[in-house]
Amino acid sequence: MESEKARESGGAETLQGPAPPPSPAEAPAAPRARPRLVFRTQLAHGSPTGKIEGFTNVRELYAKIAEAFGIAPTEILFCTLNSHKVDMQKLLGGQIGLEDFIFAHVRGETKEVEVTKTEDALGLTITDNGAGYAFIKRIKEGSIINRIETVCVGDSIEAINDYSIVGCRHYEVAKMLRELPKSQPFTLRLVQPKRAFDMIGQRSRSSKCPMEAKVASGRETLRLRSGGAATVEEVPSEFEEEASQKVDDLLESYMGIRDPELASTMVETSKKTASVQEFARCLDSVLGEFAFPDEFVVEVWAAIGEAREACG
Repeated sequence: MESEKARESGGAETLQGPAPPPSPAEAPAAPRARPRLVFRTQLAHGSPTGKIEGFTNVRELYAKIAEAFGIAPTEILFCTLNSHKVDMQKLLGGQIGLEDFIFAHVRGETKEVEVTKTEDALGLTITDNGAGYAFIKRIKEGSIINRIETVCVGDSIEAINDYSIVGCRHYEVAKMLRELPKSQPFTLRLVQPKRAFDMIGQRSRSSKCPMEAKVASGRETLRLRSGGAATVEEVPSEFEEEASQKVDDLLESYMGIRDPELASTMVETSKKTASVQEFARCLDSVLGEFAFPDEFVVEVWAAIGEAREACG
């Protein structure tokens, strides 16, 4: 696919401009050039290594990757960190470690499946890439969708009954699927990520590429924001990690979505509030489009409190 050397050269580079010429003693010292973060990237199905920089959110990140490889940004379904596989545990979310290597998964084959909803839940957990594509993050074992072999984790949902859902957020797609009537067949148009030949079959541990075995050791991450500039921050604390995981689990059970960035935002919001009522008001002002039910907000507040107690 691509060279092992390319896989091992991941992470962000910090580039400095040339040192300014010496100035007279009486002149003030020239300010030091601000470092630029340069990340390495590849197409997951195989490509040379590209370098990207200067992005502040996921849409800009996709645009930079697309420019590096001469493709349209809309070709990118999602990205994973440090693995070229369709691994939902390594999805790129709102944070990128400074040592992370970015793999972009692009559009592959389109397929259509007919589904009959015989139960309330289809067994899907939906997420989205932050740039207009919702895709399948998890399929529940024994569920309706699990019995359809052609539907896979990583498939992007392009249309429901020929109604395009490109541009919809994951919670909107999950709501549409929940509201479909029982016993009435419907059609899903899916786009699977393009895969290299060595990704089709099950790979053994010994075939794991060096970047997959690597654990990023950097103490800082690049935090991407939907609005405003990206910032370099310390890695999340034990409390933030634990609380965000609990909130993400609640998002899945209540709404059928998983969204670590959303969960992290909710945890950050909780730090600024002293009561569940205040927390609910802040969530409504920051994330009002989600229309979280009251019982969900109460459970989130309790889960964050449990994480805070557990982490001391």
